[in-house]
Amino acid sequence: LVSDRIVLFNSMNDHWLDTAEIVKKFGISPALFIDYLALLGDKSDNIPGIPGVGEKTAVLLLNALGGLEQMYKRLEQVPFMGLRGGKALQQKLREHQQQAFISYELATIKVDVPLPPLSDLVQQPADNDTLRQFYQDLELKFLSAELDKSMASSALEQATQAIQFDLITTSQMWQTWLAALQMAEYFVVDTETTGLDYMTAEIVGISLALPNGQVAYIPLTHDEDTPQLNRESVLADLKPLLEAEVPLKIGQNLKFDKSIFANHGIELRGIGFDTMLESYVFNATATRHDMDSLALKYLQRQTIHFEDVAGKGAKQKTFNQIDISQAAPYAAEDAEVTHQLHQYFWHLLQQQPRLQDLLQQLEMPLLSVISRIERTGACVDAEKLAEQSLSLGARLTELQQQIFAMAGEEFNLESPKQLGDILYQKLKLPVLKKTPGGAPSTAEAVLQELALDFPMPHLLMEYRSLHKLKTTYTDKLPKLIHPRTGRIHTSYHQAVTATGRLSSSDPNLQNIPIRTAEGRKIRQAFIAPAEHTLVAFDYSQIELRIMAHLSEDDTLIRAFNQGQDIHKATAAEVLGKAIEDVSAEERRNAKAVNFGLIYGMSAFGLAKQLGI
Repeated sequence: LVSDRIVLFNSMNDHWLDTAEIVKKFGISPALFIDYLALLGDKSDNIPGIPGVGEKTAVLLLNALGGLEQMYKRLEQVPFMGLRGGKALQQKLREHQQQAFISYELATIKVDVPLPPLSDLVQQPADNDTLRQFYQDLELKFLSAELDKSMASSALEQATQAIQFDLITTSQMWQTWLAALQMAEYFVVDTETTGLDYMTAEIVGISLALPNGQVAYIPLTHDEDTPQLNRESVLADLKPLLEAEVPLKIGQNLKFDKSIFANHGIELRGIGFDTMLESYVFNATATRHDMDSLALKYLQRQTIHFEDVAGKGAKQKTFNQIDISQAAPYAAEDAEVTHQLHQYFWHLLQQQPRLQDLLQQLEMPLLSVISRIERTGACVDAEKLAEQSLSLGARLTELQQQIFAMAGEEFNLESPKQLGDILYQKLKLPVLKKTPGGAPSTAEAVLQELALDFPMPHLLMEYRSLHKLKTTYTDKLPKLIHPRTGRIHTSYHQAVTATGRLSSSDPNLQNIPIRTAEGRKIRQAFIAPAEHTLVAFDYSQIELRIMAHLSEDDTLIRAFNQGQDIHKATAAEVLGKAIEDVSAEERRNAKAVNFGLIYGMSAFGLAKQLGI
């Protein structure tokens, strides 16, 4: 851009660059700068340039031969310019001629774009909704998050002023609201609590919404010294209503609120609708089903996020520590938005009877069942886990010594760099894959392939597997036993998986391994209390029955009609032996074959899984 009419001002160091300064700084005139970038490349703008051509070479070539066009016309002169490796450079320039001209095009600033009059270039207020959609379409996640952050801050200010709600701090106002709740067909209820652990969290405040759109927040145990109603008194007033089948209660993730009320001796009944489950039934994979995401997607409403009032990270406040002036609009908005979401989803679900039936006959009744299962907890034998932890520790030490012996030295097994040095530098194993940073990979999939031909990767995989069992289960599970119940309490999520299965977290009790003997031992630590028995229920090979029906395969259909174990039947057919002679290991292998066929496993994938 620099010419006799244009100079460049660097505002970072107050420095002016005119033509003379450009020549002084780069050794070329501004007129050759695009040619310079075409040779040199520019990583920040993804301009490739020509490999191996540096700044000095580029300057010498351009000053001696002219711009890119001239240089390629005089390419035969390159070997005679006194440059080191002139012939090789000539060849490199010839090989990458097309790339050089593409780089020239990429480096050229468009100066012929039609522009509106300068008077039109006045800053207008941002259209944030269009901007957010633009960011989402292009997957500009950082900019999208920054926009949401700034909008949330603005939303907090607006919501504090815009949300119309009653702040209930007097007995008279509470009695008026209580009478309205008793007369209502339904009401929205949401608890604000001291934390997210449903076994220990206590109520700090309650927000409510009526069918006519009225909203209220009742602060009960905020730390600040301002008038608040007595929590026990308010809960005593609410208990008959909350435990009655009518009026219906509506909420967002009411399973959590049900457990919180249970901590205060209230059994929440008459649960009519949960907006999280309404969204999940309406479209299981459309979005996340938390209230903020649903409000943004379906109501085009930017809500106040918890972090906006509580802060983030180590300095995040618990809800009781938040000033009521900030907590109240946040809590009241929760009830208001939940009410709007219910109206939105219920209108749509009523038009789809099958989905409506799924919500009302399955998902809503299941909510209370899962809540009870969570609060009951899982009984575990801590002593058995401790024994298994010692056993795993001994085996890990043994494996460690074997690996060190093979390596001929001790190293940190948890360090990918040190492990990579041993495998690829010292033992000279083939590099099958590299990390994004260019280092040879030590990932599990790579070790699996190497283990087919080399002993150390096999030991490393066993070490990693046992180390995970020890740190994730046998060491950690005993620490999660609740002091009051003596049990482990997980959270089961109804609205996560696309298929309708539950998922489990904190801790995840659904992925405890069963294929290995060590994994099965951990499962044995989950026990029934005295006078009780653990019973397992499962569909009987439902996918394979579907496959038999769709494929009309005679052997499969006959095996099912005769009540045979389908995996044993497959193993018997593949191995050419009687069904009663099939071992448990052979049955497991046949199961891998059966399911591999359904889900498109390759021959190589099956070989890896079976270790053959």
